[in-house]
Amino acid sequence: MRFAITGSTGLVGTELAGWLRHNGHEVTRVVRSYGGVAQHERTVVWQPDRGSIDADGLENHDVVIHLAGENISGIWTEAKKRRIRESRVRGTTLLTSTLATLAHPPRALIVASGFDVYGNRSDELIDERSAPGRGFLADVALASEAATRPASDAGIRVIITRFGNVLSPRGGMLGVLLPFFRLGLGPRFGDGHQYWPWIAVTEIAPAMLHVLERPEIHGPVNLVAPEQVTNEQFTNTIAAVVGRPSFLSVPAFAAKLAPGGMAQELLLRGARVVPRILLDTAYPFRFPQLKPALEALLR
Repeated sequence: MRFAITGSTGLVGTELAGWLRHNGHEVTRVVRSYGGVAQHERTVVWQPDRGSIDADGLENHDVVIHLAGENISGIWTEAKKRRIRESRVRGTTLLTSTLATLAHPPRALIVASGFDVYGNRSDELIDERSAPGRGFLADVALASEAATRPASDAGIRVIITRFGNVLSPRGGMLGVLLPFFRLGLGPRFGDGHQYWPWIAVTEIAPAMLHVLERPEIHGPVNLVAPEQVTNEQFTNTIAAVVGRPSFLSVPAFAAKLAPGGMAQELLLRGARVVPRILLDTAYPFRFPQLKPALEALLR
């Protein structure tokens, strides 16, 4: 199939593009400029902050995958939070509105969202039918998901993938925390009882293809592993895999000193998310459990 991918140079996009090419699919990178893109690669240029996109370049693709958005890590100033929101809502609106006008639109659009949409839910079991939660990231996720409406109104099948914490030693939460764990300084956050949904970065591409091959699936799909672990279990497992002790704890009150509510949203929140659609359609998880996933990723 022919895929077009926004955010193709990011953590998930790089893995996804490589996997698709390795399995015989064609990939077009939707990028902000031609800089850093190999000459042999198909590219489409867009600048979502300016509302411009090469619509002709998007014609005749089977699937468009939308991953682009401001990285949520870093210090949450008001300007940073505005970029997080606008990059997702404005970018999704531009892309879906453009796809709706194509003479030869894609059969499917996959849009990246996150488990943040469920908010802080304690021990409640959450699946795709659960109501959204509250908070900055939940509001951003809901607004971004709502911006897919032009595509669905045009008859394009829209799949909204709600990612757990994507595990990769090259970036994301694991990439940030791993150096601390290797020094024996891996911390638990708060009381450690909050659930941290997760998925191995190498699981994402085959899970997406599984969903694409089942035309009855549309709307939200939780891309998380079936094993639900708390922050404390997550911390202890990483420490065990890297062979270092884990005894530090960052109290909730100290974490909350981070500006803009960043720690509250990223570190102290929790949601016990179940990949109901993947389980009900018998998706064969490569890494259903955390410890084997970490051992494979870190070897």
